[in-house]
Amino acid sequence: MDFTLKHLRYFEALARHRHFGRAADDCGVSQPALSVQIKALEDLVGTRLVERSAKQLQLTGFGETFVARAREILQSVDELGDLARASHNPLIGRLRFGIIPTVAPYFLPRFIKCLSQDYAGLDLRPREAVTQKLIEGLLGGQLDTAIVALPISEPTLHEEMLLDEEFVLVRQIEDQDKPVPNSKLLREMRLLLLEEGHCFRDQALSYCSMSSAMPRDLMEGSSLSTLVQMVSAGIGVTLIPDMAVPIETRSAAVSVARLPAPRPSRTIGMVWRKTNPLAGQLKQIAQTVRDTCLTA
Repeated sequence: MDFTLKHLRYFEALARHRHFGRAADDCGVSQPALSVQIKALEDLVGTRLVERSAKQLQLTGFGETFVARAREILQSVDELGDLARASHNPLIGRLRFGIIPTVAPYFLPRFIKCLSQDYAGLDLRPREAVTQKLIEGLLGGQLDTAIVALPISEPTLHEEMLLDEEFVLVRQIEDQDKPVPNSKLLREMRLLLLEEGHCFRDQALSYCSMSSAMPRDLMEGSSLSTLVQMVSAGIGVTLIPDMAVPIETRSAAVSVARLPAPRPSRTIGMVWRKTNPLAGQLKQIAQTVRDTCLTA
């Protein structure tokens, strides 16, 4: 059969997105062009790979089996390319990295500026997503590394610590002279949290010794910016990471307070597949981040 890597990449993207339009965007082609290639692949293998309907797209039983093997092949091909790139020091070429939303707006500019200076040959390809999506991207070979909150505790991934940071309490400006509540008192207040899927939400709930179920006085937002603006409007209080304070509080009438010890905190780090041929270079990048990006 004369199907190509292009056929496999297009089909893998379609299987991942379950949508022709999004898969086409991911592959950088038009939707008709992607459809033609998928049909050509089906003709080559001699059977249907996709069930098309008006409501949703599903893979056939053979399609599910086929895409699993296709992903193995594509990851092996990518690792061959990575093996060649690993022979270069410093690293050159494409670096596909993920970053969680509660880090991206505050750390990404420094990260890109720092690496662009020290690794001029790198083509940085960032992707912002919640932790679970990034881990899926790493395990599936769509990402080389990701910046997330540690620990991940995935046995096939290496974790490299970058920094520790505390959480701070954000209250209305009128509350700035009031005593700072401890975790027990915080449970009795209207606490604003990120929606489910964000690891920062789970960390805040853990500090307050609250379950992930939504208590009556718990409210959700889609971003830290939304939470801070809700606090400014008098809706409640929230916790945000230290790195977010300069950006998120400059346009909101809020006060920031350090919580009583033991203060809540998180560890931010880089993770990558232990089998990634670029592991040595990624470790060097992590060291550069610690030595340069975090001190700039």
